[in-house]
Amino acid sequence: MRIVITPQELEFFRSELTDHPAILDALRVIEDCDGDLEDAAISLAIRAGQEPDTNERWIEGLAKRWRHVLCQAEIRESLEDGLSGAVVNAIVTHTELPSSLATPVAIYVLKTGVQPFCQPLEEKI
Repeated sequence: MRIVITPQELEFFRSELTDHPAILDALRVIEDCDGDLEDAAISLAIRAGQEPDTNERWIEGLAKRWRHVLCQAEIRESLEDGLSGAVVNAIVTHTELPSSLATPVAIYVLKTGVQPFCQPLEEKI
C-alpha cells in the first residue's frame, strides 16, 4: 500500500510543529520524495545509519516492529489525536527510533488508522 502525504497535509503538519526542527526536517524529506512516505522513510533511515533491506513495505515492517510500543495506551491516545511533537517524543523515548524515523512511523500509523493498526495486538491479548 503506497502512502502519499499531500502538500496540504505537509503544510498542516508544519504549521502545527513549528517548534520541532527534527520533525520539520523529516517533513522536508517527505516533501522532497513527492510525499511518498516509503521513499522518505528509506531515505531517512539511510541518513540515520540504518540499512533498509527492501524498498517495498519497509515502513510497514518498521511500524509493526514497534507495534507493541505504539499501541500502549498513552502513545495510542496521543496518536489518535494526530501528529504532534509529544507523540514523536514519546515514540523516541520508548523505542530505539530517532525523531527522523519516528515521524514517518507516526504518520504511517495515522494514515493506515490507529485502530486497525493496533487491532492485531488487541486480538492476541
